[in-house]
Amino acid sequence: MGKKNCWDVKQCERGPGGAKVHEGGICAAAAETRADGIHGGKNGGRCCWVIAGTLCKGPEVQQGSYMQKFCSDCQNCDFYSMVKKEEEPHFKVGMVILKEMKSRG
Repeated sequence: MGKKNCWDVKQCERGPGGAKVHEGGICAAAAETRADGIHGGKNGGRCCWVIAGTLCKGPEVQQGSYMQKFCSDCQNCDFYSMVKKEEEPHFKVGMVILKEMKSRG
């Protein structure tokens, strides 16, 4: 079995083909193709903490930038902790991921 993306673990149903996509749209993490493959995930599914506008708090609350999210929510998130543990010692910190995404276009 492959590595799980945030929408699989959180069961938000806002990932690709998710049941709630028609209600509030696809999550920004699921749509972020520049992050595809990072930490073995689909699109931004295994680095959601760096993706602005994610829907972790529901479709009515788009989360802000990496720094806004990480300092208030993501560093305490069980999914973030899971990915960090699974990827050690090759876990990529946020600024490295953002730089990689920028280089991809």
